[in-house]
Amino acid sequence: MVLAAGSEESFGAQHPYWPRDLHIEGYQPNNQPMWKILAFLFSVSGALLVAVWVLSGRIRVSGLGPIRRLAVCWFAICGFIHGVIEGWFALYYADIPADQSFLSQLWKEYSKGDSRYVSADNFTVCMETITACAWGPMSVWTVVAFLQHHPQRFILQLIVSLGQLYGDVLYFYTEYREGFSHSEMWHPIYFWFYFIFMNMLWIVIPSALIIDAWGHLSQAQRVLDAGSGAPPKRVKKN
Repeated sequence: MVLAAGSEESFGAQHPYWPRDLHIEGYQPNNQPMWKILAFLFSVSGALLVAVWVLSGRIRVSGLGPIRRLAVCWFAICGFIHGVIEGWFALYYADIPADQSFLSQLWKEYSKGDSRYVSADNFTVCMETITACAWGPMSVWTVVAFLQHHPQRFILQLIVSLGQLYGDVLYFYTEYREGFSHSEMWHPIYFWFYFIFMNMLWIVIPSALIIDAWGHLSQAQRVLDAGSGAPPKRVKKN
């Protein structure tokens, strides 16, 4: 049989990850197909989007238009991904290579786009632990704050989005510094879809939400300053 270039057999490796000489203790290949793993991820995310969209439409809250409702749906999906999926990694990163639980298999599938997850790289463990513990619960808090028209809603949006953006910039930059060595470069699914596209969402959307929160908070401060009736105090220079 002729083996395709890049296949694990052609390199004599016992796994599908890069670099090809990466040693993964106790690795067991997935017994769930890729389509089932991706179907789970996108069906749960889609169900959350629909559920929060419907809920936000039934709640009569001022300023909760279509764009804002989509932002609330985004934070609901983030709560699921950060809290559940990334939370699983934060708890069980050492067991994932040998584990056949569904979420462990999800991470083994994603690791084809970034093997730092299946090798328990220090950066990914630290980053995902912070993400799961901080941005997961705070994403859910942000959803509740917008649905309740809470004064803290744009502060939460700013904090969560800034944390997401910072973590994702570090995620890409550290891999760039390592020469994109943890994935098969230019692979249409593993590199472009798993590594680039799925992570770019946490660059583009949080950036837009940071700008949005910046505008709302600046406007609130202008209104507060105007309502105080007193000009801002200036410190005299000696």
